[in-house]
Amino acid sequence: MDPFNDGKSHVAILEVMGNDLTVVNAARVSFSKESKILSEGDTKLIKYLAKNQHISPFFHPQIRMRLKMPIFVAREWFRHTVGFARNEVSRRYVDSVPEIYMPTELRARDPNLKQGSKSECVEDNENVRSVLHHSLNVAVSTYEALLASNVAPEVARGVLPQTMYTEFIETASLYAYARLCKLRLDPHSQVEIRLYADAVDQLMREHFPVSWGALMG
Repeated sequence: MDPFNDGKSHVAILEVMGNDLTVVNAARVSFSKESKILSEGDTKLIKYLAKNQHISPFFHPQIRMRLKMPIFVAREWFRHTVGFARNEVSRRYVDSVPEIYMPTELRARDPNLKQGSKSECVEDNENVRSVLHHSLNVAVSTYEALLASNVAPEVARGVLPQTMYTEFIETASLYAYARLCKLRLDPHSQVEIRLYADAVDQLMREHFPVSWGALMG
């Protein structure tokens, strides 16, 4: 999936370990029982576990994903640490031309909020966007000039903007992703991270229809 529809960002599942039955059997082992096929009783059990915060069975399914997003989104995403393992591309070793996220509409600041923005863009959006576009181009050009002058990539990267795309692989439990999505799908979250959380939400519903629905309420 491409949350921004710009051909650069993506959210993709690489590997899934487990399914709804994995959750059921993690719970049923307490009574030395096991289900072979997901039954109506198993569905009720999953909903009961989620409703009553018996969360450990939801740790057993594991999902490995590859995500590509602007750095300013990734730094918010990385605040979710419990249950996650991540490895990210490093510009100490990579010096290819950076890919930059360039929004089409620059949302206006909301004076009534300590954080966040209005749904409307700023007045004179096109001119303001041109200023931003120029600044980003200068940053990338400066980066390339530093590399051409034999500056080490780990030093040259310091000029790159937070709108540069980064890419990483992460593995997490089903419950960890549910907790992230519940927080980041909240209307108070930044629009850009909500788009990524929505993409993850859609993918999880495909692979864990009963468990994900129960966890997300």
